[in-house]
Amino acid sequence: MSTLPNLTLTQLEYIVSLDTYRNFNQAARHCLITQPTLSMQIQKLEETLGVIIFDRSRSPVVPTPVGEKLIEQARTVLRESLLIRDIAESDQTEVAGEFKLGILPTIAPYLVPRFLKTFIRTYPKVTISISELQTDQILDMAARDQIDAGILATPLSRQGIFELPLFYEPFIAFLPPGHSLLDWKELPMGVIPLEELLLLEEGHCFRNQALQICAHDLMQSRHQSSFLSGSLEMLYKLAEQGFGITLLPELMLDGWPQDHHLLRRFSDPVPTREISLVYSRTYLKRSIMDALTTTIKDAVPRSMLKKSGSILKPI
Repeated sequence: MSTLPNLTLTQLEYIVSLDTYRNFNQAARHCLITQPTLSMQIQKLEETLGVIIFDRSRSPVVPTPVGEKLIEQARTVLRESLLIRDIAESDQTEVAGEFKLGILPTIAPYLVPRFLKTFIRTYPKVTISISELQTDQILDMAARDQIDAGILATPLSRQGIFELPLFYEPFIAFLPPGHSLLDWKELPMGVIPLEELLLLEEGHCFRNQALQICAHDLMQSRHQSSFLSGSLEMLYKLAEQGFGITLLPELMLDGWPQDHHLLRRFSDPVPTREISLVYSRTYLKRSIMDALTTTIKDAVPRSMLKKSGSILKPI
């Protein structure tokens, strides 16, 4: 009766790292070893298993068909091994450790300043690292355990990804001076002409949600929009100069006058985006995640904590 050779978690980490970076030098730096050592250890693992895990003839290096299956299982094994630590940490009263968080660019500038200082002051033993990432990047890095969690617009209903709603943020219209819609006290969904809509570039879920507020024909809208930008600040400045209409998240308006003459809210059901903390493991540094969730909810207006309005799909 044949038996499988003993494999170590370190060996599994090496092949997962190489699959993630598709480059021996970058993977070795991530593993804190030299490139020759990484190469030798992976080759040794291949010889032990009797299979070729990576096709080195291609650039960047890619897994072989059998290698893909092995790496997928290696990720599962490593993820499950982390559960042992996370379960133990969840029973500890002290909130401490490292936490890597990814946040959408249309959320980070308006949310992070609200909670970060309080979080750091309240939990000084937590080292938090925050990166602005797009939705697909957050989901991919969460699935690969390259980040501990992400904050993005939901619902997404992705397999293996858990969604924990944090708050519900209304959209608000920013109109150019002298526009006829300024005569309206509130705007119904669908009243904003597509040809006047200023949009974020492709890849931003905020763009897709803005289109849902104005129309259902997304293909047509791609041809009617003249101005595209990577930032909401650019869009409202263009709108202020009369180039068109844009939509803004409510948190962005913190500090703006409530009676700003170019802002118009929407009538019921108010178009809203659901903002959630997403993660890939049941026990994901639970004490830190609970602390982060509480701090964020305390930092946003209480009116946003209750689900209401029309929740727009981000994708």
